[in-house]
Amino acid sequence: MKYVFFTLMLLHGAIHLLGFAKAFNLWQVEQLNADISKISGLIWLLVSLFFIVTGIAFLAKVQWWYWLAIVTIVISTVLIIIVWKDAKYGTIPNVFILLVALFSLSIHTFNEKVGNEISTIMNQADTTKISVITKEQLVDLPYPVANWLNLSGMVGKEKINTVWLSQNARMKMKPGQKEWNEAVAEQYYSVEKPAFVWKVKMNMSPFIKITGRDKFVDGKGEMLIKLFSLLNIVNEKGEKMDEGTLQRFLAEIAWFPSAALSQYITWEAIDSLSAKATMNYKGTTGSGTFYFNEQGDFVKFSALRYKGNEAGAQRYEWIVTVKEHSMMNSIRIPTIVEVTWMLENGNWTWLDLEITDIRYNWK
Repeated sequence: MKYVFFTLMLLHGAIHLLGFAKAFNLWQVEQLNADISKISGLIWLLVSLFFIVTGIAFLAKVQWWYWLAIVTIVISTVLIIIVWKDAKYGTIPNVFILLVALFSLSIHTFNEKVGNEISTIMNQADTTKISVITKEQLVDLPYPVANWLNLSGMVGKEKINTVWLSQNARMKMKPGQKEWNEAVAEQYYSVEKPAFVWKVKMNMSPFIKITGRDKFVDGKGEMLIKLFSLLNIVNEKGEKMDEGTLQRFLAEIAWFPSAALSQYITWEAIDSLSAKATMNYKGTTGSGTFYFNEQGDFVKFSALRYKGNEAGAQRYEWIVTVKEHSMMNSIRIPTIVEVTWMLENGNWTWLDLEITDIRYNWK
């Protein structure tokens, strides 16, 4: 497809040479009946060269290509308007090229924004002073939690301060949806100062692309979902979002178990196979229950979590269920999970997630 687009820009640029040829009488241009001055002819030539350079920059993946494309299209459109009767159909490729340029610009802007957010939470993490987890540190934890950390392989390993992971996901965007939407995602965590940034790309259909970013920083949560990285579909923040994203962070410590020892988490024993965790950070509080099997593996997380951020949003049970465990970087973690809302009208399993790679103390 990129070569088709490149060819379109070359051909469209070449067509602009007709205005140059007409102005300097280089050959008979039957397509243009209007008179074109030599100054205008030079501008037609310049636009032609701009389209060629833009096409090459696009093919070479030079980031500024879309800015040159936008400037070129503006000048081209002015030239077309001047000789509208003869050149009006030139607006069709101009519109198409402009849409692609704006789409590329929006992707770059979105990625730059998310990249800055990732850099912020990674830079706040101190990876120079990393302690080793000992059995003595597990003494004050409820039995199933201590047993889980021991089984996971954390004892004798460095405490995890930063995390990067990649995911393959399938999503259902509303209850009752039958087909899954495929997605890929990356997530970055800071543990000592709890924070995460999660970015996802999802195909709603062959022609509809969704990009999203969830974040939890300084005790505050935020969700941003864009159509084609350009139009906001969801842009939510507020106290309910703060609590919900904190609970999400709490559930996801299953991927970096040493976080269970963090001072912002307090544990309450329930029985030999479950314990309640409460997380309090910078004025935001949330809790959930961790469940374990007889072998000591973490198998489920349950929390009462706000579904939505609107004024009337209510808490519903939100469950993360582990389907498979694996050893990754010498730590035993859940690698396949599903996430379900327990709603009044029935259960809605909306996310099926697989961890494809994970790196600890990454910066």
